[in-house]
Amino acid sequence: MSASATVRRPAAKRRPTRRIVLVAVVIVVVVAMALSTKVVGKGSSVGAGPAAFSASAWGKTNFPKVQQAIAKRAVPATELAPAVLADSTSAAKRYGVDAGTGPEFSTTFTGTVGKAQDGVYPVTVDGVPSGLFIRIQTGPAINGTDLRDAPGTVEFGQFTNQIDYQNAGAALNDQLKKQVLAKVDTTALEGKEVTVTGAFQLINPKGWLVTPSELEVRG
Repeated sequence: MSASATVRRPAAKRRPTRRIVLVAVVIVVVVAMALSTKVVGKGSSVGAGPAAFSASAWGKTNFPKVQQAIAKRAVPATELAPAVLADSTSAAKRYGVDAGTGPEFSTTFTGTVGKAQDGVYPVTVDGVPSGLFIRIQTGPAINGTDLRDAPGTVEFGQFTNQIDYQNAGAALNDQLKKQVLAKVDTTALEGKEVTVTGAFQLINPKGWLVTPSELEVRG
């Protein structure tokens, strides 16, 4: 053999070491994955997105709060009416809540109910200026968002989108029918005396359409 010949170590002898290293790395990765994995049982809420908004549940929870807020803000009609008729802008700043398309007022009054038209009753209230026409809506359809807007505590930012915000208003109207109006015969109010606490949006200072949050019937 030539003195200059190079003796090489067979490459096969180094392969077992590399395989051992690779196997060790794989084992470490698998163990790490196992330790970081959380087993989620069937029916678990882990990893689920936010729950869908339930307008019905929200309305049931919040209607009593809305009742209290309106009652707290309610101004006797005998005091509110002259102020609105004299200067509706000043009255809105003093008594109302900005609802975007017009101020919302909370009021309370006692009066005699007249003849209904499509579930809307006129109410004659002593002590208010002549020419003021006060009505209350009793259903079956309750329109508008007076109950949502009048307290000044329910805002769009509390909801995910406009649909949920609108549905919240409708849900409060539904709770009004269930918790208040269902307790009285709304088809036979004519001639009876009622005490009303409720809210209305100011569109015409001489014409109020009040959504009641509380309704007491006598007679």
